[in-house]
Amino acid sequence: MVSTALIAIDATILATAVHPLVQDLGGFAAFPWLFSIYLLAQAVSVPIYSKLADTIGRKPIILIGIGLFLLGSVLSGFAWSMPVLIAFRALQGIGAGAVQPMSITIIGDIYTVAERARVQGYVASMWAISSVVGPTLGGLFSQFASWRWIFFVNVPLCVLAFVLLLRGFHEKVEKTQRRIDVPGAALLAASTALIILGILEGGVAWPWDSPISIAVFVVGAALLVAFLLVERRAREPVLPLWVFRRRLLLTTSLSAFAVGAALVGLTSYIPTYLQVSLGVTPLVAGLALAALTIGWPISATFAGRIYLRIGFRLTAILGAAIVVVGAVLLAAVGLTPSIVLVAVFCFVIGAGFGWANVSTLIAAQASVEWNERGVVTGANMFARSIGSAVGAAVLGAIANGVIAANGGNESDPASVTLASTAVFVGVVAVGIMLLVSVVAMPRTPVSRAPLVAPGAVEEQPTTTGPIGTAGH
Repeated sequence: MVSTALIAIDATILATAVHPLVQDLGGFAAFPWLFSIYLLAQAVSVPIYSKLADTIGRKPIILIGIGLFLLGSVLSGFAWSMPVLIAFRALQGIGAGAVQPMSITIIGDIYTVAERARVQGYVASMWAISSVVGPTLGGLFSQFASWRWIFFVNVPLCVLAFVLLLRGFHEKVEKTQRRIDVPGAALLAASTALIILGILEGGVAWPWDSPISIAVFVVGAALLVAFLLVERRAREPVLPLWVFRRRLLLTTSLSAFAVGAALVGLTSYIPTYLQVSLGVTPLVAGLALAALTIGWPISATFAGRIYLRIGFRLTAILGAAIVVVGAVLLAAVGLTPSIVLVAVFCFVIGAGFGWANVSTLIAAQASVEWNERGVVTGANMFARSIGSAVGAAVLGAIANGVIAANGGNESDPASVTLASTAVFVGVVAVGIMLLVSVVAMPRTPVSRAPLVAPGAVEEQPTTTGPIGTAGH
């Protein structure tokens, strides 16, 4: 939970400090890169860390991630120019790429199928808390101290998380000679970095049909093809292709993609929609959005009771259906803004996400052994990161198109209301995609028996990989 809090607070605290930060360092045109470079570094590193975790264990990977995140935070706090701060944000993102998936993978290792949903709810509550704490701290630091403290505040949390994991989490990994797929890792990082970069910056930093945009996608696609060819022959591929051949893993990854796309659309546009259309303060708009992150952990906490009775698939279908209903209601009131209704519908959508996301992730984890769980968890989170990038680009293009068609005034309440409503309709479409993907899931029986023993956990030796043991 403390490790997740690092990532959750960092995701929300920076936005409120952009104005004083730009006043101090300059580089207003480059400040979106503070977010893009972080997301990019995080996304491309997740599969690599996940494979290493299945090879050398979860503990060293998450400790390395926390260390890199701590170093990036301290350096960011001392940054003297915008380009330097962007570089240090990339280092933070590389650390975050280890912390978030390892937290979820460790939960899959040390808790039973029945316990995981409740524990995932606890971890998800960090995002709900951070959605309020992050912007508040950012505003306080910016107003009464310095924007640099939004990075220095990570230091005690990093130290606490590091010490807790070092002392409280123990695992024993079978010492075997393993090969690290360096060519595959390099090609995966390069190809996904270029493709995500093209998606994030297309229509923003350069036109979609510009030579640089075309070149980025062409080179990224070529490197991706090269990666697939290398992985087919690699003895221990960094991202095994069987992840995409198993129906359960494919459908759960598609659902994660849809969750990422829908989530970025809501979190990106609801605050601006409420501020411009109703004239509310950023804090009030943030609290309305916080209803989404409150509904998520509440429903996630009870998801275990549901999927133990009706199965992973039906639980995910119910969650996805709730998301669609909430999104439809949000789109229906888009042209007549109401902060109360927006908050209520965000809560409904968050509740749907809680059931859909938890049940699909745990279904994927429960379908594999210890030596594959890191890769499976990483693939799921990688799909969610890709979904966020694609969703940001597509929904952003929709919003920009609507505003351009109505005079191009980004401060006009009528134009912003129309554009935001169009985005909400797009979220409905993404919700339907989520529903279709979970309907396509195979019917997977849920065992009430523990996959791991409580307390000290020791899995039986297998011939397919290392033995993992963990304690809490």
